[in-house]
Amino acid sequence: MKYWLLKSEPESWSWDQQKAKGAKGEPWSGVRNHQAANNMKAMKKGDRGFFYHSGEERRIVGIVEVIGEYRTDPSDESGRFGLVDVKAVTDVPKPVTLEQAKHDPKLADMVLVKFSRLSVQPVGNVEWKYICRLGGLKNV
Repeated sequence: MKYWLLKSEPESWSWDQQKAKGAKGEPWSGVRNHQAANNMKAMKKGDRGFFYHSGEERRIVGIVEVIGEYRTDPSDESGRFGLVDVKAVTDVPKPVTLEQAKHDPKLADMVLVKFSRLSVQPVGNVEWKYICRLGGLKNV
């Protein structure tokens, strides 16, 4: 299993909206960055990701699971970009902020810290476990 971080402006698509979709999930669409799209192409069913509210909040608020692998994004007229389907798994009881991550030496090499603007990014196994602990989660 691989781990990821998916960013969304809460005004556009929020964690509460994601949770409301239940087990059927929702397409993660609208990504128009080639590096982020390549990350989505690497996603497999069962992979987990942090759901990150960007904008003013800048914090990890939930965990999603990939339930549908990369396919064409019908909203992309150029046909170059795709989407994956994700479903909500659980809330992060104590959201982990970008500020926390930036000031934590254990997360200094995390993509979120080094390239915070990338909308879909990988998360290392050690980072995943550590952030889950910071967020009050066990065995996710």
